Amino acid sequence: MKTFLRILLVIALIIVTGFAAFYFTMNKPLPQGESGEVADALTEKMLNAVNITAWDSTNVVTWTFKGVHAYLWDKQNNLVEVKWDDKRVLLNLNEWEKSKAYEKESEHIGDKRGELLGTAYAYFCNDSFWLIAPFKVKEAGVTRQLVTTETGEKTLLISYSTGGVTPGDSYQWFLDENGLPTHYRMWVSIIPIGGVEATWEAWETKATGVKLPNIHKLGPLTLDMGEPKVGKALTDVGVSEDLFTEIM
Repeated sequence: MKTFLRILLVIALIIVTGFAAFYFTMNKPLPQGESGEVADALTEKMLNAVNITAWDSTNVVTWTFKGVHAYLWDKQNNLVEVKWDDKRVLLNLNEWEKSKAYEKESEHIGDKRGELLGTAYAYFCNDSFWLIAPFKVKEAGVTRQLVTTETGEKTLLISYSTGGVTPGDSYQWFLDENGLPTHYRMWVSIIPIGGVEATWEAWETKATGVKLPNIHKLGPLTLDMGEPKVGKALTDVGVSEDLFTEIM
């Protein structure tokens, strides 16, 4: 028994030491930069690269996240359909009480309804961020800084004090020569290591002129956005005009 306990202790020490070494090797401190005109100029360069004007005139967006969450967002009216497994939730983000939740086509009320609405909203906040984060850099509660890396590269540090379900997160955007994002580093509450990188790639110009990514790579993971579609109206993405009638 003593030998067995010694072996367990050695294994535990190896695991702890390995994690500590990994943490101190990979963990990056949140950088500090310069706010004001220089940060605003780089912000505008990124927004122009993804065509913020086209995004503002895009009314409907549909996409999937990792093939498990499906979304249809009536951006103009602030309505969202969220589907996963056998769940279907219709969110009215302006008038929450009108939202509806279904499971196996049966409508839920009471606590189960509230639980599904909360889950759908959390999914939407996270999964839409992976689609449209560049368009959120001038929202209320956001600070912007120009950070120059050790190699002289100009990057944009965005920090959120409000919004979504995890306020306090920060993202350091790396851009190509035209201002299009290539990847970012994250300092977020759900990841214990600071500065983890995720790519923004397979950019595509959509029907309204806006540019959206199709893929992200986060370490060994690939986050597939399911070839997003956009339009001016629900019918532009192949959906009936009365999809959200019951929650309006």
